[in-house]
Amino acid sequence: MLRAALLDMYNGEANRGIPMLESILARYIHVLRFERFDVRVKNELPDLSYHIYIFSGGPGDPLLNDGPWFQRYFDLIEQLWQWNQHQSIPEARKHCFFICHSFQMACHHFRLGLVTKRYKMSFGTYPVHKTHWGKEEPFFEGLPDPFYIADFRRYQVVQPNYQRFEEMGAKILCLEKLRPHVHFERAIMAIRFSKEMFGTQFHPEADPAGLLHYFLEPERKQSIVEEHGEARYQRMLRDLANPMKIQRTFDTIIPNFIENAVEQLLLLPA
Repeated sequence: MLRAALLDMYNGEANRGIPMLESILARYIHVLRFERFDVRVKNELPDLSYHIYIFSGGPGDPLLNDGPWFQRYFDLIEQLWQWNQHQSIPEARKHCFFICHSFQMACHHFRLGLVTKRYKMSFGTYPVHKTHWGKEEPFFEGLPDPFYIADFRRYQVVQPNYQRFEEMGAKILCLEKLRPHVHFERAIMAIRFSKEMFGTQFHPEADPAGLLHYFLEPERKQSIVEEHGEARYQRMLRDLANPMKIQRTFDTIIPNFIENAVEQLLLLPA
């Protein structure tokens, strides 16, 4: 039986990300078992005995060292990378998926770009555009260009270090939506760090039905409208209800990652 580690980076805050990820992982209960680690509150981190690692999103500054977990977290990323680099049996390599907050931390660790605070929080549903490499990315198979994502963040990764990308063999897969009316650099929205390591700035675990219910709660609606405006709120609801937008992303990226990992790992000799 395969084992997966779910690293909870939400720092004790109520969220939809962890329940959504647990629900996705539960679909594969016939081939894998998963454990959740409360990284930031309880300083819990997995060892290297797991086959699949999913690093969640979370709140706050991704570069703020606010506890003993912080350096241990970067150490784990490096250990997983080194394990894969020195593992002669491909089927024994560790498969990792980094989401939002964790994606920013991984990009910082690997020196792939600059993590900065956005001029304004990104909150809602948006199109993202595939790069050349993104159009060939197996985990994006079946998604149009552009495709729609759920995006909730105050930070971003910009100014890619192309030398480091070349050294690692990493690829930028998609970029932030086109914004011709502003003069800000488009953020990096997904990276294939290696054959086994993948990450997205957005939330591919966003279950549209669950989010729709969540955002229709009166208090939450009022809070969103006050901060982001009625037009942004209504557009988000329409995109969540459209089966050709967020639903397609939800149905595609993480399931493709898990199914690919399981297929590779099950080839591991007994």
